[in-house]
Amino acid sequence: MPAADELKTVRDFVRYAVSRFNAADLAFGHGTSTALDEAAFIVLDCLHLPVDDLTPWLDARLTSEERTRLADIIERRCDSREPAAYLLGRTYIHGIMFKSDRRAIVPRSFIGELMAGDLFSGAGFSLIEDPDSVGRALDLCTGSGCLAILAAMVFPGAQVDAVDISPEALSLAAENVALHDMGERVSLIEGDLFDKLTGRLYDLIITNPPYVDAATMADLPAEYRHEPTLAFAGGPDGLDIVRRILAEAPSHLTARGGIVCEIGTGKEILEAEYPHLPFLWLDTEESEGEVFWLSARDLGVGKDLRIISRMPR
Repeated sequence: MPAADELKTVRDFVRYAVSRFNAADLAFGHGTSTALDEAAFIVLDCLHLPVDDLTPWLDARLTSEERTRLADIIERRCDSREPAAYLLGRTYIHGIMFKSDRRAIVPRSFIGELMAGDLFSGAGFSLIEDPDSVGRALDLCTGSGCLAILAAMVFPGAQVDAVDISPEALSLAAENVALHDMGERVSLIEGDLFDKLTGRLYDLIITNPPYVDAATMADLPAEYRHEPTLAFAGGPDGLDIVRRILAEAPSHLTARGGIVCEIGTGKEILEAEYPHLPFLWLDTEESEGEVFWLSARDLGVGKDLRIISRMPR
């Protein structure tokens, strides 16, 4: 194809990809947020180069085979509107690679960024004073299994249960568990939230549940429509599943435990509906008020309290 014949270097292909992506009016948000970031990711990963730094490779000349492969993927990204992770079969969270395909949403979560930071390190301000003390953790709505695997890495003494309602997603999660040699640490469970977890208590619950509201679901960009609808749809205001998690989580937390939950843009709704809960909002470089922490004590664990909505359904 002409692009493969005329473009010679990494710099050429990155520039070309940015131009094509802008002209095609692509949507991003599957690990990259701009056309340049997406172009750099595709070019570097397709060439089997480290995806964290483009600079050393900008003037590297490419072979004919490499140029043809890159030009093809760039065109497929524009024509199909598939997320780059699906085209490449993988993506990364803070440098850690995960397999990705249509069986589950592309691995991504603000929680992954938080776990890679200092909030669970035990140094300075930390949600978990002693990471080694986490003996059992739960990842609800695990999808590709990425957060469960990251949790096993961050908490070296933890056994992690990873739950999803989708057998297709769990089949992909199993491949990622095997990829990272976590078979003895991460257990995959097919079920609807807590329904297969009777009697199990956890020192930490992490969850990135479906939280897209109905109006947004009706207007999703094409890229997101390649992903499983089940992983997005959160009801009229996006918080139906979050409400279920808040209601059931206290029965599955140890007294020293807590929950980290990603909820999208529903902060004001949650704060109005649960005024008695002291949500601690955990911001990242690209999010504000989209992830909360609640300790077991906040949720009334050990007290005769129930989480009851203050708003009519």
